[in-house]
Amino acid sequence: MSVVDGVVVEGASLPGRQSDEGSGGRSTSRARLTSQARLTLVVLLVAQFMLAVDFSILNVALPVIGKGLGFSLSNLQWIGTAFALCAAGFTLLFGRVADLFGRRRLFLGGLAVLGLASLVGGLATGPGVLLVARVFQGLATAAVTPAGLSLLTTSFPEGPSRERALGLNGALMSAGFTTGAVLGGVLTDLLSWRWSFFINVPVAVAVLAVAPMVISESRPTERPRLDIPGALTVTLGLLAVVLGFARAGEQGWSDPVALGALAAGAVLLVVFFFVERVSSAPLVPVTVLRRRTVAVGNVAGILAFVTETSLVFLLTLYLQRVLGFSSLAAGLSLGVLGLGTVLGGVLAPRVIARTGTRVALVGGALVQAVATAALVALGTGPAGLALLLPAGFVGGVGNMLLIVGFMVTATGGLPDHEQGMAAGLATMSQQIGITLGTPVMSAVATGAMVTVTTHGILTGVRTAVAVDAVLVLVTALVAALFLRTAVE
Repeated sequence: MSVVDGVVVEGASLPGRQSDEGSGGRSTSRARLTSQARLTLVVLLVAQFMLAVDFSILNVALPVIGKGLGFSLSNLQWIGTAFALCAAGFTLLFGRVADLFGRRRLFLGGLAVLGLASLVGGLATGPGVLLVARVFQGLATAAVTPAGLSLLTTSFPEGPSRERALGLNGALMSAGFTTGAVLGGVLTDLLSWRWSFFINVPVAVAVLAVAPMVISESRPTERPRLDIPGALTVTLGLLAVVLGFARAGEQGWSDPVALGALAAGAVLLVVFFFVERVSSAPLVPVTVLRRRTVAVGNVAGILAFVTETSLVFLLTLYLQRVLGFSSLAAGLSLGVLGLGTVLGGVLAPRVIARTGTRVALVGGALVQAVATAALVALGTGPAGLALLLPAGFVGGVGNMLLIVGFMVTATGGLPDHEQGMAAGLATMSQQIGITLGTPVMSAVATGAMVTVTTHGILTGVRTAVAVDAVLVLVTALVAALFLRTAVE
């Protein structure tokens, strides 16, 4: 028995079995967390859950906010877009900054900014103040999420303890997105939309009070210089891509602004790749980008979050516009999906320990694809809800197996000094997936609607659900074909 990084390890490893991540062998040991490690895990998971809730907590409240603060209908979407642009566009940059200047320092600083921005947002008296608050909430999310994830991966040694931590993290991140929709409806109906902002403040204060006592600073002994050209090209490229997809979801795929932003984003990301090839201190080393587990893991991550968040949007549209549910009732109905993700997060580390990450990725994607495909049969009567509830639960379990498999794959087998960068890549994939899911599937559903009647909306939802299921199958195919069990 020994203690490694706050984990009590009993047993030995089997060198004969190799992992999907190419780490050279899986452990058959049992890992028990010390009380210090448990407290560290709780602090990090609470912060990550709060960030996930923020992505969806305002969705239900948008019309009420628009009326209360005087947003025009055309500008209302910027409440979400301003947050999403910063959260996705700056994630990779802040992930590397965490490596260079200290993960705990960035984690705590980002939480302080998030708490202050949430307070300002809740007290806002006009559109300008609210949008500024949303920008800073997005920037804080871009800082805290990769810093928190890299602290999580470096606080627990690679193997069962890290897989368990990532499983819980993935479950809470996914459940947080669903919880946000429910919580936003409850707070708006019972109190005020302002509490969708205020609720962050006490949580941020509590984490800031406890975190310095339980989380150790983590940064390299020698600080390399920051890759400014790489940081500029990747940040501007991601901002352009996210803006392009958001604009396409609102104005259609023929919108010149959307097409121009997407083209500019693609060019900038290509430039970023070539900048990294010649940089002496690259933001993301090309050797890491070429690593099969990193590349495939992040592709799977983007698709996992695109399909999950877009399905939540489609099912909300179905429940409200086809079955006539209120916003609160629709949110509560989607709670079964959140319960499925929690169960999936608990099961994922066990599945990975017994079968490997590749099986968890492919198996989870197949389970999610089957459950999603079943939703194509949704109708206009009560039977639709009877189908949605079990299919949503099973799909949530499968999606979480896929997400945890992606997290373990994308961050496994890398040294600690690259964990912030790997966590930044994984978080960027997560943020991009969350950001793009709704506008992409909204455009698909809208394009398939012949009319805006109940049957027309149902046709659009069914079409988009079918596309969603196909994307999950593509994820399973990518993981099955390009992830190998041998050491790379």
